[in-house]
Amino acid sequence: MNQTLQLILFAILAGVVLYQLYSVLGRRVGRQPEDAQAEAIERGDARPPAAEPIPDGVVLTGLAAVRARDADFDIGRFLAGAKGAYQMVVKAFADGDRETLKKLLSAPVYDSFEGAIAQREADGATETVEFAQPPRADLDSATMDGDLARVVVRFLAEFRARTKSAEGEAVDDRRTAELWTFERDVTSRDPNWVLVNVDTAEA
Repeated sequence: MNQTLQLILFAILAGVVLYQLYSVLGRRVGRQPEDAQAEAIERGDARPPAAEPIPDGVVLTGLAAVRARDADFDIGRFLAGAKGAYQMVVKAFADGDRETLKKLLSAPVYDSFEGAIAQREADGATETVEFAQPPRADLDSATMDGDLARVVVRFLAEFRARTKSAEGEAVDDRRTAELWTFERDVTSRDPNWVLVNVDTAEA
């Protein structure tokens, strides 16, 4: 009798566990149509699903306008990537790493940075940067201009810059507040955003 009762209890428990798994995972069994679509996108044979069409007479602005043209745009992921890009650009500028800067900057911004690097090299100076902590990144604005998505991010950062030259070494603890404008052609397969403008901002 006890053995029979144990079997019944095990059966009930197994049923509860299977029901919970079913509730979490759903009825996804075997190969689904979306699997083929995702694999095609990864191979480059297909583009991601288009965003929902905009009703006639409706004009979207801000993030809604960007999302309407780029269904994969996620502001959280974007700001996380922007913080990483900020640190990469600041460090690459200090190190004189032109190759890294070329990948992240528009041509006019790169020319400005490269001119400052060349002047520093001509002066026989070197610079290193250490961040006290990751910068803070907040969305300032988002717009669409034709096929170009532009997102302006407000950065607050604290870092220590060490400059060495023939005159000696200088240490400068800096707090910066800047507005960085990133741009991307939403019709391009390239998912990367490019820095097209840098402005000072109020701290």
